[in-house]
Amino acid sequence: MDDLFSEYIRKRAIARVGGCEKCLAEKHDMTKEDGSIFPAWKQLQCSHFHGRGNHSVRWDEDNAAGLCGGCHMYFTANPSEHKAWFVARLGELGEALLEGRKREGMPDKEAIKLYLKMKLEELSKGT
Repeated sequence: MDDLFSEYIRKRAIARVGGCEKCLAEKHDMTKEDGSIFPAWKQLQCSHFHGRGNHSVRWDEDNAAGLCGGCHMYFTANPSEHKAWFVARLGELGEALLEGRKREGMPDKEAIKLYLKMKLEELSKGT
């Protein structure tokens, strides 16, 4: 399920801003020497605000952003700026709701899988 979630978050970032959700660096599909395509979304990383050990929000789309490696490393080294960016992104109410969901129990993994598959299908259709 982590692979599905990560793919969704990174593809969502491409759909939203064309690349990294923090620095807004655009990412484009690249053609490798063998002629295969390295997709833009694979050039991003799935960054969690509350770490992946918090299973109640591990697969919560409000708890993740698609970031380039540099921004992801920067936020890891600067947690106060990471928090400020996520609060600005979600708004005070959104951040409070995420904090509330963080205190809930283990989510229904099968329901999350179905939801992620649906969201990925929507992204592939451009809806």
